[in-house]
Amino acid sequence: MSPKAAEIFRERGIQVDEKTGLGKDELIAIIGEYDGLAIRSSTRPDADIMDAATNLKVIGRAGIGTDNIDKDAASARGIVVMNTPFGNSITTAEHAIAMMFALARQLPEADASTQAGKWEKSKFMGVELTGKTLGLIGAGNIGSIVADRARGLKMKVVAFDPFLTEDRAVEIGAEKVDLDGLLSRADFITLHTPLTDQTRGILGRENLERTKKGVRIINCARGGLIDEAALKDLLESGHIAGAALDVFGEEPAKENSLFGTPGFVATPHLGASTTEAQVNVAIQVAEQMADYLLTGAVTNALNTPSVSAEEAPRLKPYMTLATKLGLLAGQLAHRGIKRVSIEAEGALAELNMKPVTAAVLAGMLRPISDTVNMVNAPFMARERDIDVAEVRHDKEGDYASLLRLTVETSDGVRSVAGTLFGDNAPRLVELFGIRMEAELDGPMLYIENEDKPGFIGAVGSTLGQAGINIGTFNLGRRAGGSDAVMLVAVDDEVNADVMATIKTLDGVKNVKALTF
Repeated sequence: MSPKAAEIFRERGIQVDEKTGLGKDELIAIIGEYDGLAIRSSTRPDADIMDAATNLKVIGRAGIGTDNIDKDAASARGIVVMNTPFGNSITTAEHAIAMMFALARQLPEADASTQAGKWEKSKFMGVELTGKTLGLIGAGNIGSIVADRARGLKMKVVAFDPFLTEDRAVEIGAEKVDLDGLLSRADFITLHTPLTDQTRGILGRENLERTKKGVRIINCARGGLIDEAALKDLLESGHIAGAALDVFGEEPAKENSLFGTPGFVATPHLGASTTEAQVNVAIQVAEQMADYLLTGAVTNALNTPSVSAEEAPRLKPYMTLATKLGLLAGQLAHRGIKRVSIEAEGALAELNMKPVTAAVLAGMLRPISDTVNMVNAPFMARERDIDVAEVRHDKEGDYASLLRLTVETSDGVRSVAGTLFGDNAPRLVELFGIRMEAELDGPMLYIENEDKPGFIGAVGSTLGQAGINIGTFNLGRRAGGSDAVMLVAVDDEVNADVMATIKTLDGVKNVKALTF
């Protein structure tokens, strides 16, 4: 990694150690000391390494691909995984264009022949790029740069990408097509997609056989997208005129069945290998990781919602509110949670809701896990088959902003709601449909009771006799003489004996000790 990364960490006041060439066991032996891990592609943090990384908060990949990181293991352990998707985009796009020229004009073969003392001018009859159709599989950041360069070469561009809109296709100068249309029309095909369950083997034997005869294929994205055995067969048969791969299913590719095949060009995963790209990704990963460790800003994260440095201060009080409401709902849920609805009103509805949702889930699941945080909370919710919904309301009600959490459990549906007061302090304003105002802080008692005269005094006397000081009494009821709820902030945790005494008081329906 460029030394620029370490410079940036130190400038931001973060202690950094530069260690290269470590084996897995060596990394396991030291990783417990660190809050962050900045890596390139050769380091492979797996579940074993993360088990030893007891303090690790973030892994930063200086580059795009994160196939080398066990993201599920990171998510389960609450570790943010970041990459730098834009630092080497131009470099990778330019390499794809260079590979296209190499195929079109047979440059590697011509170079080797000429330097061997031959002069085989008639043997290397190439093709022009002008007027040819380039098929993009993947039209994201890198694919769109390739499209721009191809249009400068007077090529026609067609693109297949499930996420490509018609407007975006027009913007990058490409015609949006389905995969069959691309395979049948393209003179050159270049891939710019991550390796996922949906894209693995996207150019398998069947699709390769459906390509236009004489097609030339370039892959500077990920190994595993192309069936290499089928590609070799079709190169040898002449159906495919040429193929240029910078990436392979198995790397380092010191041996491969494609090597030596006529019309085949190979480079050793050089897509991001320029001086400029190495500096760019090092700077970006260091800045992103430093921002997260120092301010909580999350950029280019793959397993948690992104929060910009500008958003972080505005979101912080809402996320505190969300965590407290989630913690309240989680402690009061009697049995398994099935569904959660998170509703935002007013000013909150205009903000980035993903971090707020993650904070709600982190609070809600804390009673059942002491390792849950905003990163792994959505992962844990999915594991428990909890259905999570986000709802935004444009209207502004009684409060400038309101966050409502509705939880469906085996025992029914209940909701809590809160807002921020003028000092950005979180306040509960509704509990199970009952209006009440309360700070959620420290140890508290939750009591459901019948609304009867003398009940408040009985609770106060019981706590007083036990030597427990009351901080605040927060009361609410549906109507006079009906159900009521009470949140009592106390200076010390209430022990089991005192809880048992309160449960015997006339009119008590439920008592629970809470912690915030």
